Amino acid sequence: MSVAHVPLLDAGLPAGVRGGFTTRAGAAGDGPFAGLNLGDHVGDDPARVAGHRAALRRAVGADALVVPVQVHGADVVEVDEVPLEAPHADALVTRRRGLALAVVVADCVPVLLADPSAGVVAVAHAGRPGLVAGVVPAVLAAMRAAGARDVRAALGPAVCGSCYEVPREMADEVAAAVPEARATTRWGTCSVDVPAGVLAQLARAGVPASGPGPCTLEGADLYSYRRDGVTGRSAGAVVLA
Repeated sequence: MSVAHVPLLDAGLPAGVRGGFTTRAGAAGDGPFAGLNLGDHVGDDPARVAGHRAALRRAVGADALVVPVQVHGADVVEVDEVPLEAPHADALVTRRRGLALAVVVADCVPVLLADPSAGVVAVAHAGRPGLVAGVVPAVLAAMRAAGARDVRAALGPAVCGSCYEVPREMADEVAAAVPEARATTRWGTCSVDVPAGVLAQLARAGVPASGPGPCTLEGADLYSYRRDGVTGRSAGAVVLA
């Protein structure tokens, strides 16, 4: 179960901040969890997942790592120390150096946010429900309440709008909240582009952003719930250096 190295996709984070996005690379694993599975709620060996999370913590040079229990909402929790129980939230904020924050994903958008000059970083898990609920504006509000003024963001791998087919009623519901998320699949049916929606919300808030990364459904080196059903989870992690 040992993990020698966790390769991270570059997030283009500013100086004073470390982090990035994982893929399946970095561990062996078994069956649908083959690779560096970081999800502790999907049926994988808990000891293996704990080892993978410890390896991620080391990879970003952090003293500790906090991963929330994600609920597809817009709740944000500020953490200044490792909690006894993982917070139920889809975004975390911290001002503590050396404390890494991470979210786990398998098609949803992992969003890393940072204002190193103010000493504030955050992470958000933005799936279709979280996009509509407003998790991105909520985490930005929490960062600014913590003193952030010059926030930058990075989006990691997620399912793209050309692949995320949904019923027309669902597409209309999402577009009513975030028009930029309306999309069409390659085969001409209704879809949702969650990364485009996240980028639009960030732009409206005046936050420059990089990404998204590659499409999870198209990439064999990435976990995709929509493609595989039972599968592992990748992560996006950030820490104040």
